[in-house]
Amino acid sequence: MNKRLAILLTVLLLVAVVAGCGKSEPAKPAQPAAKAEPIIIAYTPWNGYGALFVAAEKGMFKAKGLDVQIQSIEDVGARKQSIVAKKIQGMAASVDVSVAAIGQGVPIKFVWAFDASAGADGLLVTKASGIKSVADLKGKEVAYHKGSSSHLYLTTILKKAGLKDADVKSVEMKASEAASALMAGKVPAAVTWEPHLTKAAAAGNIILSTTKDTPALIADVLALHEDFVKSSPDKVQALVAAMSEATDFIQKNPAEAAKIMATVLKEKPEETLEGNKTIQFYNLKDNVALFGTPEKPGALQEVAKIAGEFYVGQKILTKVPDTSKVFDSTFINKIK
Repeated sequence: MNKRLAILLTVLLLVAVVAGCGKSEPAKPAQPAAKAEPIIIAYTPWNGYGALFVAAEKGMFKAKGLDVQIQSIEDVGARKQSIVAKKIQGMAASVDVSVAAIGQGVPIKFVWAFDASAGADGLLVTKASGIKSVADLKGKEVAYHKGSSSHLYLTTILKKAGLKDADVKSVEMKASEAASALMAGKVPAAVTWEPHLTKAAAAGNIILSTTKDTPALIADVLALHEDFVKSSPDKVQALVAAMSEATDFIQKNPAEAAKIMATVLKEKPEETLEGNKTIQFYNLKDNVALFGTPEKPGALQEVAKIAGEFYVGQKILTKVPDTSKVFDSTFINKIK
């Protein structure tokens, strides 16, 4: 046998033996990376949270690398419980409701202000009730959601009329249910918000008072679980940036924004557009002013104080919560 051929055969034999001895299981296919947990934000069906609806529909969250899911939870207690249990990462809620949550031990931070009601919340009465003024509510049934912004608003206008909560007969109902009950003639008065105010008025009922009479009393914020804010600052930053972008869209494209919002609210676009006229949507510049600084707190801090005092008066809280560190302006201040 040719010497070169013999060497070649020997080498091949050794390679085969080594390969056989080192034989292993076939490589398993690479596992896909674990999908990031979605950011779930609860809201109450209401025009003021339009920035959430617009950002979701226009892909603003996705464009910023976020998987945001918005979930309708109208019940105040259910929203608080969901945040504490970390079933959701945040909620869109009024300042007063959020302050009550803080006083009850819900760990949240405010990172964005959506809007303020400028006529979007109000008191409805039926024509048949004969009620001509807030003072005429004495001894009458009033449907409203206790412990909510509707309750705060009612207490405020009653106080202006020289009355207190005990002077009316409270009928516990959510805002949408209160409007329906009034239109069905089950109660003579109800506190609710848009679009229910407009619908009830169109059906022949009377809007006796609105938040035009109580400027800035009802404002809404995006409240996130403080653990989420601490652990995911980049996501929070992107989320706040999306809110700013969506609000700009609402202000520059009111008709298209109203159409998007109407789909979520299950109403006609023209109804939503009309309702939006009673809302002051806060843009980035507004947010910077409203949040203020630790040295010079913004107007929302005063609203929070009023809310805290209200809930103490209602015996829902035992003391006014310290909200000085709850307003986190870090993220709005980083947006260019």
